[in-house]
Amino acid sequence: MRKRPRGVVAAGHELSARAGADVLAQGGNAVDAALAAMLTAMSCEPLLTGLGAGGYMLVQRPGERPALLDFFVEAPGRGPARAPTAALVPVVVSFGDAIQEFHVGVASAGCYGVPAGVCAAAARFGTVPLAELAAPAAALARRGVPLSREQAYVVRILEPIVTSTPECAAVFAPHGRVLGEGEPVRQPELAAALERLGAEGSEPFYRGEIARAVADWVGERGGALGEADLAAYRVLEREPVTVTYRGRQVASNPPPSAGGILIARALALLERGPSPPCAAALAAVMQKVQRERTPEFLAGLGEPGFAARFLAPRGPLGSTTHISALDAAGLACALTCSNGSSSGVIVPGTGVHLNNMLGEQDLNPLGFNRHPPGRRLPSMMAPTIVSAGGQAELVLGSAGSNRIRSAILQTIVRVLDEGLTAAEAVRAPRLHFEDGVVYAEPGIDTRSLEECGWRVVSFGEPNLFFGGVQAVQRDRAGSLFGGGDPRRGGAAVVVEG
Repeated sequence: MRKRPRGVVAAGHELSARAGADVLAQGGNAVDAALAAMLTAMSCEPLLTGLGAGGYMLVQRPGERPALLDFFVEAPGRGPARAPTAALVPVVVSFGDAIQEFHVGVASAGCYGVPAGVCAAAARFGTVPLAELAAPAAALARRGVPLSREQAYVVRILEPIVTSTPECAAVFAPHGRVLGEGEPVRQPELAAALERLGAEGSEPFYRGEIARAVADWVGERGGALGEADLAAYRVLEREPVTVTYRGRQVASNPPPSAGGILIARALALLERGPSPPCAAALAAVMQKVQRERTPEFLAGLGEPGFAARFLAPRGPLGSTTHISALDAAGLACALTCSNGSSSGVIVPGTGVHLNNMLGEQDLNPLGFNRHPPGRRLPSMMAPTIVSAGGQAELVLGSAGSNRIRSAILQTIVRVLDEGLTAAEAVRAPRLHFEDGVVYAEPGIDTRSLEECGWRVVSFGEPNLFFGGVQAVQRDRAGSLFGGGDPRRGGAAVVVEG
């Protein structure tokens, strides 16, 4: 007789997914598993997440409305007036068939939220002591994790960032060159910080000696992040944005984040058309949604009731890493966390590699240094749960900067319209529309796109440019499945009872 599954975890690295699966096997719930996976990801995906990052967690209990914890990055500048002198440092990153410019350095660092978010989630939803979740992750950071092929690729394309400061180069280029596949990344200071997070909670990172060390290091080098910013940081709970699609309820990240509401808008448009939508229909919807990301849209994201006003009249409703988890009791957790492309600024003695969210063009589309102090930046990150009758059926999210929304949209379409499993949907070829161009992976019908007048750029093979979706799924019989995105070395683990 087949055992009843205890749960399933999908994450951006096999070790991250297994860390979450171990927690499920020991009796932890989906949130415990997601937190364990995220803490482990700091060692396994060290440029995608960390203690200096920010993120969001979407949680749904069976029969209840989902809850969203916002611990994303805030714009700094609170406290005594000081004139930051550092400038954003531009770097160009090549994905082979596309390039993207990022900006790094101390001027790019916003107020991080991960330590506060981890502790808030553990206190609100968790059942396993945080120290127990942090200990295996700390051991990995201290011992070192060999770079996988995908993570070695990330380090290689981000070489201008990881060699921009001596502190960062000491971790990622300790021998005068960037580390390659199979070579270990060792982070003993991160290990100590994770152990401290488990023992003392988030207090040292916001009002203790770690906060002071971060503020002093950044301030001495002309950055804006200060002690007042860290001391004022709080995790916020928000009402998720929801949309009906193919008879299911889709819940995602609400404003002031931009990604969830744009995914909801795209699903609402696709709901009016035939199922499944063709490549040209997907591209057209992506184009229409991008056009609606106007200055007025961005200015309104922080206003009360904006989601209802944006969606109601229109019909029914990075580098980053994502973790999805489902447990046997039906608890669902979608957790997306990002350090941007990383700032290259590692504060000595703290284990904190600061984010570069103030230098990410996707998060600052109206221009850099325009957000007032304390404003949450409008991320594209969109942890998402698809449910029917209050029961989560599909839990997913993605990495990929501006491609997050197109990756999540297509995965939902593959599952609900085409009937693919989570794993099949995650592996399926993707397209992305941006700035008048449709980027397409092999397997997309580019001829039909070109016949419709689209300008197409074809990639030679699947690429992390198109995001990194991690998805888990429950079918009507209660069986659990998962899909880890091969574009980013993702993995899924089902835990049997």
